[in-house]
Amino acid sequence: MQRKELSFSGQKIFIGIDVHKDSWRVATAPEVGVVKGHSQKPSAKELLDFLKKHYPDGEYHAVYESGFSGFSTYYALQDVGIDCIVIHAADVPTTQYEEAMKTDKVDAVKLVKSLKAGLLTGIYIHKRDDIDARAVVRLRKTIQKQLGGYKSRVKHLLHSNGVAFPERFSKPGTHWSKAFINWLKQEVSLLSSTRISLDLLIVQVEGIRHTLLSATRKVRELSRNKRYSHDYELLTSIPGIGISVAMSLLTEIGDFKRFHNEREFASYLGLVPTSHSSGGKVSHGEKTFRGNKKLGPQIVEASWISIYRDKGLGCAYISYKKRMEPQEAIVRVARKLSNIIFSVLKTGKKYEPYQWNDK
Repeated sequence: MQRKELSFSGQKIFIGIDVHKDSWRVATAPEVGVVKGHSQKPSAKELLDFLKKHYPDGEYHAVYESGFSGFSTYYALQDVGIDCIVIHAADVPTTQYEEAMKTDKVDAVKLVKSLKAGLLTGIYIHKRDDIDARAVVRLRKTIQKQLGGYKSRVKHLLHSNGVAFPERFSKPGTHWSKAFINWLKQEVSLLSSTRISLDLLIVQVEGIRHTLLSATRKVRELSRNKRYSHDYELLTSIPGIGISVAMSLLTEIGDFKRFHNEREFASYLGLVPTSHSSGGKVSHGEKTFRGNKKLGPQIVEASWISIYRDKGLGCAYISYKKRMEPQEAIVRVARKLSNIIFSVLKTGKKYEPYQWNDK
């Protein structure tokens, strides 16, 4: 009697992947049947070959946690025909046992069970062509921080060697000009007879400044790109929003239409308050720990500028500060600023001065 070939046609096959640099721990579960696990090389093609052998003709659906591999694993799986979602680690339901016995095997099984039960919602996946633009904007921010660090090291070295700034450089705004750099190179003496440490730091500052200039030019080119130019003009019409914040918003957000309302957008930025309700008692915190860790702080920083450039937002800040600490007040303003950002991008109209009504 001829044996009928195995086929999972019409069935969904769920795959949970614990992704690591050198290996994947995979847990697989059909719609009806037990969970099976195996380890393999980090290869979408190898996973597909496994699935075709053990679950032929099935409809393959995979999930993995966002992490070091970014979207590369997602696109590798999609390219070989495996549907995939990427989820935030904090969104995976976890039992006490799974917390205490955390292993690659347990994590993979947890993922596949949650996927099969329909408990997971994937994060937004950036288009391939937008990924490098986002990386450029992020890299510029990183270079900017590095430059600030080396400038601080130079000043610390000067102070620790008893070097006083000449009168012409007494104001902070005059630092790091061409004249200031020439003074550092030609006139400064340290306690030692040599000044090798200072010369090395100056080389670093000049090199990083050159790299930052190149990165800034690239970001400006992106802002004029057809993909971003219209929304960039809208965002920079808002007081406090410059090229850095505007391009960070556009490259981090991707498809703005995925947000249905102001609260969803503010939640993405991490500018909604925490809430705890128990036994009839309700308490609210300053802001949630969730949200885009790169955008939220930038919106708060932009708010400090906006309160001086926009009368309405300035009045709002003063009103808030009467009943709370300045840092709490500026977070409230940042929430208003996020609403303004949402509004201009949704309506396609440039910003009009904020009307504050303290009632």
